[in-house]
Amino acid sequence: MNCSKSFRFRLLLVTLVVTGCQGMVAHAEDTSEGWDFVVSPFTIHYHPSSEHKPVVLAGFTKRLEEHWIASGAVFTNSFGQPSVCLLGGQRFFDPFGWDRGYLQWTAGLMYGYVGQYKDKVPLNHNGFSPGLIPTIGYRFSDSVYGEINLLGDAALMPTLVIPF
Repeated sequence: MNCSKSFRFRLLLVTLVVTGCQGMVAHAEDTSEGWDFVVSPFTIHYHPSSEHKPVVLAGFTKRLEEHWIASGAVFTNSFGQPSVCLLGGQRFFDPFGWDRGYLQWTAGLMYGYVGQYKDKVPLNHNGFSPGLIPTIGYRFSDSVYGEINLLGDAALMPTLVIPF
């Protein structure tokens, strides 16, 4: 079970995001209800490998009250295996005065790293593993957002978000 670097890195990033966001108030234009369609066409690995396959993700996020969100997604992981994740977290708009920006954290359960790749994610048990994902986002308009998801010490995943 190799959880040292990746787990500590994710925990540190989530702690920084949550600590930096405490006390922030949503602006009037920020709706607490509705859905987001989320799609990612690729992932940028910090240490590319010939084993890596294209990563594609599609999912939905439900915006809840008081900055809370719940989401689910299906994706192909870095080794071409079909995978799924269910997450909950919070999204904070205009942190530190960053106009149109937001910070987000999510945590939950992921399934999909099995067989010879079971040790590629920390705390994996029969394909199930916990996950923490700090995110930096930008609202290009009311109908299109962009995000960079920090996937521990493994990769960055850019996502396109379509609120509806």
